[in-house]
Amino acid sequence: MFSTVPLLTLLALSVTGSPVEVRNSRITLPITRRLKFSNGTNQVQHNEARVGAFRDNSTHGRRDDIFLANEKWGYIISVGIGYPPTYYNLIVDTASAVTWVGANKNYQKTATSFETPWEVAVEYQSSFFAGRLFADSLTFGNAFTTTMLIGSASEYGGMSYNGILGIGPAGLSVGTVTNNRRMELVTITQHLFDTGSISQPLAGIFFQPSSRENDGGILNFGEPHPAFYTGDIAYTPVTKIPTASRYWGIEQRITYGTKEILSTAAGIVDSACTFNYLASDAYENYRVATDAKFDARTKLLSITPEQYDALDDLTFHIGEQTYSLTRNAQIWPRYLNYKVDGLDSGIYLAVKSLSTPVGHGEDFRLGYVFLQRFYASFDIASSSVGFAKTPFTDATTN
Repeated sequence: MFSTVPLLTLLALSVTGSPVEVRNSRITLPITRRLKFSNGTNQVQHNEARVGAFRDNSTHGRRDDIFLANEKWGYIISVGIGYPPTYYNLIVDTASAVTWVGANKNYQKTATSFETPWEVAVEYQSSFFAGRLFADSLTFGNAFTTTMLIGSASEYGGMSYNGILGIGPAGLSVGTVTNNRRMELVTITQHLFDTGSISQPLAGIFFQPSSRENDGGILNFGEPHPAFYTGDIAYTPVTKIPTASRYWGIEQRITYGTKEILSTAAGIVDSACTFNYLASDAYENYRVATDAKFDARTKLLSITPEQYDALDDLTFHIGEQTYSLTRNAQIWPRYLNYKVDGLDSGIYLAVKSLSTPVGHGEDFRLGYVFLQRFYASFDIASSSVGFAKTPFTDATTN
């Protein structure tokens, strides 16, 4: 049996959340890597659908660390809902602010489930969900338990997993509550800060480069975890250029070796997108500079072993800092070539085109090809994004 929570209590939850029980300051949860895709699509098709959704619908103290698993189109985290908890595999998404469950596994209501009068719907182009908001208990392994508003899907499509954990800017949720379009939902990061569980409203992501031996990462709430980055985290403000300004959007210029392939422009950081995407003219500059050939089979740029040996660094100039992808960091993991319909012996660049030229408000997208090499920190208080090198920035696992 579940209850209908009083409206005043719901309003409090939507603004500041509820008390948090923290049993440990940090705990890591190992997740087994899974590689599956819905509707028979491969990795490239998944990402093209996701990028198309953004292009076509632009309106849309203490630490707690959680292990993530690389899903090859995002990273997932196991989250328990209700009490006793039912566990769901949720995609960690820096480009979404709504947390919801119920895809491929029904939302199980328990004594901690409180139904709200609010209906919610989000369309991602290649997937969607619609349902009702509930206040319920969320459990992250043995790390902590908290209560916040989540969506329960009564309808969904295009999802391989059970839902999304949204850690994007809260403003992305405006308009998703269909019977209260002005309502803004509180994200898990803001909720944990408001309730005193963490001393800073930060979410940090560390992904280890894909390999047969290890394919995981860390989601860190609160104070950045020094074990997962080297040097200092350098922050840059979220851009004011729409549409990137609605997301964790930043400004940067990009060079390949000594050649500038993208002058200063705005784009976004997207943990649920695999490849790095560039505006079509910047992509063409990169293709010409690398002398790569478009491979119709994979829809990726293909290079020879000799061209691989000659690759220069692809460098991202963000604020006063530079972040370089080595030649190994620029290619798709060769042991996963079959996931993009590639040849076992093929070498494919993990850079793709946005199919629109510079000047559209999203001229690049940094996916986890980039995030597997640099720690990323998302700061709600200062509305900024920070990056730092990791022990794997120059790894040669690909």
